Amino acid sequence: MRFRFAALAALVSLLFLRPAAAQQPSVQADQNPEVVAEAEPPELSPEDQVQELIRRIDLLATELERLRSGESPREELTDERRRNLGLAPSAAAVYRASEGVSFAGYGEMLLENFDAENESGIGGAPTTRLDFLRHILYAGYRFNDRFLFNSEIEVEHANEISVEFAYVDFRASDNLTLRAGMILLPLGLVNEFHEPTVFAGAKRPETEQRILPTTWRENGAGVLGSAGIVSFRAYVTNGLRGAGFSSAGLRGGRQKGGKALAANLAFSGRLDVTPIPGVVAGIGLYNGGSGQEQITLDDSRFDVGTRVVEVHGQAQMRGFDLRALFAQASIDHAGETSLALGLPAGSPVAETMQGGYLQASYNLLSQVMTPVALSPYARYERIDTQHRVPGGFVRDLARDGVLRTLGIELKPIPNVAIKTDYQWVTNEAGTGRNQFNVNLGYAF
Repeated sequence: MRFRFAALAALVSLLFLRPAAAQQPSVQADQNPEVVAEAEPPELSPEDQVQELIRRIDLLATELERLRSGESPREELTDERRRNLGLAPSAAAVYRASEGVSFAGYGEMLLENFDAENESGIGGAPTTRLDFLRHILYAGYRFNDRFLFNSEIEVEHANEISVEFAYVDFRASDNLTLRAGMILLPLGLVNEFHEPTVFAGAKRPETEQRILPTTWRENGAGVLGSAGIVSFRAYVTNGLRGAGFSSAGLRGGRQKGGKALAANLAFSGRLDVTPIPGVVAGIGLYNGGSGQEQITLDDSRFDVGTRVVEVHGQAQMRGFDLRALFAQASIDHAGETSLALGLPAGSPVAETMQGGYLQASYNLLSQVMTPVALSPYARYERIDTQHRVPGGFVRDLARDGVLRTLGIELKPIPNVAIKTDYQWVTNEAGTGRNQFNVNLGYAF
């Protein structure tokens, strides 16, 4: 109540105080003109004074209505605070809301057109595809200043419904939060921040699909915190399911929260440093078993220890968005896992996988007062999910490739993005096929 009365008193005083320019005393001849220039704002015209009074009346009316309805004030959530919570802009809607329900969402549609011949001159191109990749609804509920619920419900390919995350947060303090439920693992630049208006490119980087299998979510609990320029997130969740691993990477091992096997648990964590606003660098780690009592060979059961380490950096300033990431995964008992799964000798689960990319974009209209953004972008990516294979197996050379992407993104408003790019794709097997992509993305 004290806050409400204080806020009301402050607004009443603002309303009935005359504009600052009208209250300034006349300037004496012996006063320092430089000091006067700093202290005295330009005098408002009568018309401007009327507009200022109208603005203050509107502010007072809004505040009185809020107080009458008992509504709590909206929280100011800075970009830095949002990122420390592992939330993309729309996903943070519940943190900006007053008590009660909040809704937000995003979606994207992707057109893929493939070259008629691959890099070896062989045809057989896939048919052009136009896929409504996903439509998302964020639904949250803020119980009070300490407890809130947040969730992401996803419809993929227009007919597959899943839960992307769903958790309860307890805000122990402004800099410490406890989280439990279905959680996005805090690795990479895309997994937590995967809204299409946030990253450049019609498609997500391959490294962040195969080695960091975006969107990667599991069931568990953990803690998030920050101190000065340092922030961290650390969780314990169910582990991956090694029976889903393949020569293509870890993506098939995600359990996605549905009847997840938890014989093997895993730790995931992230540490970021933000020396100045817009610049962040950090490291992510995942370590856990993936056997889930399913990988058995010659009456021996294997836990299939899986470790993923990634380093990342991003700088956003003066219209530039520069990103870099490197990730490496290592898998214990990859040979036994490949035999237990009956994989071909030429397509085993690898002992190590690695990949990374460099990406740059620049908003050509960043120095112009307009909400429109026009940003050319380029990405160089190298990924090898067969970097080292177990003895007795042969590398699948098609999994060792380079992708070069050049495109442009148009945002007529910040919440809508149209991204068009061309990808040059090569691999050690000579089967890479270039493709042209168009993406329509939105977030609200």
